[in-house]
Amino acid sequence: MATVPLTPLDSLLKEVRSCTLCKEHLPCVPRPVLQAHQDAKILIAGQAPGNKVQQTGIPFDDASGDRLREWMGIDKEIFYDAKQMAILPMGFCFPGTGKSGDLPPRKECAPQWREQVLALLPKIELTLVIGQYAMAWHLQDNGKTNVTQQVLDWKKSWPHVLPLPHPSPRNNIWLKQNPWFSEQVLPALKEQVAQILKTSSSASFIRAKSEPEQRSSSHNIFKQ
Repeated sequence: MATVPLTPLDSLLKEVRSCTLCKEHLPCVPRPVLQAHQDAKILIAGQAPGNKVQQTGIPFDDASGDRLREWMGIDKEIFYDAKQMAILPMGFCFPGTGKSGDLPPRKECAPQWREQVLALLPKIELTLVIGQYAMAWHLQDNGKTNVTQQVLDWKKSWPHVLPLPHPSPRNNIWLKQNPWFSEQVLPALKEQVAQILKTSSSASFIRAKSEPEQRSSSHNIFKQ
């Protein structure tokens, strides 16, 4: 059986997953956690894996992920479909824990890999920019420095980019203090995600339907 050749993205992801660039600064063995496919329509730009995710190797496999999926109105099956969702944190490995929670993403990671991976995701229609570190990279030109200010100004980059607070339980107080987020932003987010997935599913159905027709047509010509 012939071996399927690796795509440029496959080759790059193989490099990323073997990266040890900042191993001297990590609390455990490097384990880059990310998800990507060249057909992905939605990009989730997060911060860095937590300790639980570092152990499982599954992005957002924690309480933050449960809340994020709820915000998006999707289940795990869709969330972990790489052809639908790309998940690229600013740092691919768990950076360790500080006095007030997880440490910031390692600074070596994004400059080394981020632009290379993003360049191979040509079909992204919506980017969810989660937390201050992702905002500093993806929204650096909008003049906002505060997470709340970024999210308040969400319509400025909508519908292609949406800044979000981190879905961590640590942000429960922020969510209670900012009810407009649940009232205004989340309904728009769910609607946009549903529309993108609907369009993507329709396109996949059309391709799947046409392929048997093409094979049948080719077979008939061969018989003649």
